[in-house]
Amino acid sequence: MSTMSRRLFLSSGLAPMTAALAGCSADRSPRAGLLDTSAPHRSPGGRTISKPNYAAVYASYPSEPHPVPKFDYAQVDPAFLRQEVEYLGSEEPGTVVVDPAARQLYFVDAPGRATRYGVGVGREGFGWSGTAKINMRRSWPDWVPPKEMVARDPEIRVQLVSTSRGKGVPGGPRSPLGARAMYLFADSGDTGYRIHGTTEPETIGTNVSSGCIRMVNQDVIHLYQRAPEGTQVIVLS
Repeated sequence: MSTMSRRLFLSSGLAPMTAALAGCSADRSPRAGLLDTSAPHRSPGGRTISKPNYAAVYASYPSEPHPVPKFDYAQVDPAFLRQEVEYLGSEEPGTVVVDPAARQLYFVDAPGRATRYGVGVGREGFGWSGTAKINMRRSWPDWVPPKEMVARDPEIRVQLVSTSRGKGVPGGPRSPLGARAMYLFADSGDTGYRIHGTTEPETIGTNVSSGCIRMVNQDVIHLYQRAPEGTQVIVLS
């Protein structure tokens, strides 16, 4: 699959120009009823092989340019905490596979093994599936919402200031992109979707975003170190 398949575009008849619709934040005006939920779901992940010391994994990161606070991991389902699992898919090592139905992301470590992370994914009407590549990566990136998102939620406007990329929120503890962002491109160019951190780690494991793939900051830093530019990203339907 060479390009993104988007329920929103198919339903509305819009051309697949993506940056206008993806804002990576909790936008309060979703378009409901556009997702195909009839297909059976089968997760690529199997049994847990090992779990890290979560007290250490989700501790604060004071050495970051903007300190990452400790994550109270007890507030989310343990299924959404980082762990090494048996991997049942056939993807090559180094591939990122996102399972939106399970709200989990897999980094394929080796044949039959993957690191699994809990993620927040798009709400109803903002889901998508397909294949892309990480074309660009940024540490503590600025967040510049598309004008369509601001139009849907005018309250966003009061948060915005001038950045090098336009009106937005500068990279730092207030930016909805969190500590890291990996920018997803398809054959047609920038999809507008990102894998990124969050200021709301308690939302991991939920359908909450405007289509972006949201991770706990500690987890997105961990993935960022392993997924260079050129990494293939597969988002399951």
